[in-house]
Amino acid sequence: MFEIDPRGFAAALKQAQANLAKDKALLDRAVEQEKRYKDLLGKNFISPDAYEQVRTNMETAAATVRADEAGIENARLSLEYCTIRAPVTGYAGRIQIQQGNLVKANDTNPLVTINQVVPIYTTFSVPEQSLADIRKYQTDGELKVQAAFANSTRAPISGKLSFIDNTADATTGTIRLKAEFANTDKALWPGQFVNVVLTLYEQKDAIVTPSAAIQSGPSGQYVYVVKPDQTVELRTIKVARSEGDDTVIASGLQAGEQVVTVGQLRLAPGSRVNVGKSAQAS
Repeated sequence: MFEIDPRGFAAALKQAQANLAKDKALLDRAVEQEKRYKDLLGKNFISPDAYEQVRTNMETAAATVRADEAGIENARLSLEYCTIRAPVTGYAGRIQIQQGNLVKANDTNPLVTINQVVPIYTTFSVPEQSLADIRKYQTDGELKVQAAFANSTRAPISGKLSFIDNTADATTGTIRLKAEFANTDKALWPGQFVNVVLTLYEQKDAIVTPSAAIQSGPSGQYVYVVKPDQTVELRTIKVARSEGDDTVIASGLQAGEQVVTVGQLRLAPGSRVNVGKSAQAS
């Protein structure tokens, strides 16, 4: 993406390579000298101290060569830093510098901002009370996440839960989650707002009724059930949970029973009703 003037670093690399070549030649000479002196020591032509001095010179030359090799690696690394490559595959925004500008490490202004799009991640928060259920069902398998745009007719986009933050926000009582979406069609774009639905599990054969049908009384929650003779019966129920316009019933209703959703305050057990087109079955 960018290249810093590499001439100074390239020259430093050449100098390090030249030093290595010189010191390798000195090492070769020291090795040959050590061999000759070792033979002379075996024939008692030289003293042990003279041989130790030659051997020390050889080891010193070998250490110098290793230092030169490390210097070459450092010079080569500095030269590679002159070429700035994108750390991720994505879309680059507006470039913040022009050719000839001075740059420095840890500058406040980035050279350019790159956003990864495929895959893409969405962050959202849930009440901290839900964390136990999320972790519980996450152990059973991958949790499905759906993202949808507000006031859009496009079908929700499916992804998976990929991250749970390690701490809750003490000011809001929420915990941050992250979902991953393949986004191969690039329907999601960085910075967009979406409505996210996290599915923990699917309850099969659940009894669901309109939330508008549920009333509260001295004995708890109840609904008016329409019997075949068009009269109503007060039925006490237990609610499992509610979500928007729908409520899941734990007990008290059977599948297919009709309930009253409008005008419950005018009814009493045994009252006759007229079932209109808006009648809904649980």
